Amino acid sequence: MDKKKIILIVFGVVVLAQLFIPAKMIWDKEDVLETGTEYKFRTAPVDPNDPFRGKYITLSFNEDVFIVNDENSWERGEPVYVSLTTDSLGFAKIESVTKVPPTTHQEFVKATVGYVPGNGSRNVTIDYPFERFYMEESKAPAAEEVYRDSQLDSIKPTWALVSVKNGEAVLKDVLIDGVSIREVVKNNRENIE
Repeated sequence: MDKKKIILIVFGVVVLAQLFIPAKMIWDKEDVLETGTEYKFRTAPVDPNDPFRGKYITLSFNEDVFIVNDENSWERGEPVYVSLTTDSLGFAKIESVTKVPPTTHQEFVKATVGYVPGNGSRNVTIDYPFERFYMEESKAPAAEEVYRDSQLDSIKPTWALVSVKNGEAVLKDVLIDGVSIREVVKNNRENIE
């Protein structure tokens, strides 16, 4: 085989690999969205001076702390597996947190340890992989205002709708009083015009 054919074959393999890897990543996320179990994570207020960084909303969750027996055995940034259940209102609740994937058929999310206070409280904070909700850049300022206002209004519950499958989690939407934040922003724009 001559040198040109080998170069063309290698080039073809590299091109296929570059197409395959992003396509596989997209396929995997779409599979989680289509066949995963949906959980509603109630959001918590965030600092109203910095709820956005660029084109996404930074989310904080009510259900992000778990109690451990020994704080010293947990380290910031280490991977953990959060087994989920739901409360009587249908919102996600932490059932257990382990350092190894669960062997049961219960849904879980692979996350990381966010904060270990080391003050004897035994509370450890979780950083979920879906703490950012990306939006179209032109809608970000209006969405920031809507989200901030909803966090101050205790009458309107705000939550993130997340699909979970085999440890993977994909954030589908942020809802304010049951309505997508995209729709709320769109309706607010129409009312102004």
